[in-house]
Amino acid sequence: MIARALRAVFRRCRDVALCVIACLVLIVAGGAQAAEGAREAAAWEALRGGAIALFRHANAPGGGDPAGMRLGDCATQRNLDAAGRDQARRIGEAFRMRGISVGAVLASQWCRSTETADLAFPGQTRAEPIFNSFFDDRSKGPAQTRAAKALLSRWAGPGALVVSTHQVNITGLTGIVPASGEGIVVRVTGGEVVVIGRIRP
Repeated sequence: MIARALRAVFRRCRDVALCVIACLVLIVAGGAQAAEGAREAAAWEALRGGAIALFRHANAPGGGDPAGMRLGDCATQRNLDAAGRDQARRIGEAFRMRGISVGAVLASQWCRSTETADLAFPGQTRAEPIFNSFFDDRSKGPAQTRAAKALLSRWAGPGALVVSTHQVNITGLTGIVPASGEGIVVRVTGGEVVVIGRIRP
């Protein structure tokens, strides 16, 4: 009897503990969500003031590029799928919905980056080789990152600057590994890239 009662009490205590833990997890998660929302709001506000959005190209299944990949020949590259094209259009819609003026759109010469930019901001895209992927040759990374930082530091508007590029380029500049279609909003201050917030895809 006593053993049964002790087991019942133990089960009840264990359940209470789990409930307390679950509540704490929910409170922490809610706080983290609120903080993330505040950072995203700050990112959009910064773009209204002429900040820079570094977007990883929208969803393109796979990784890297096929052997024999050639610039200017999309058939030899990894490209956006239907979900990626929808994602790219939503990027542009998010800017237009918030009334954010875009002063320039730069894109890697890879088809998935230029298509992302073209679908988001039709007629505004300009190819910029500094933002080409160095995924297959990491030795190019440091020099390209320095050149990209120098280019970004010269941005003075008017409007926001949007860059459609690759994960390795954004990680080199910010230390962040973005998801496909995610934007990292930055300013360059004193020669350093300062992250303001993230725009989730």
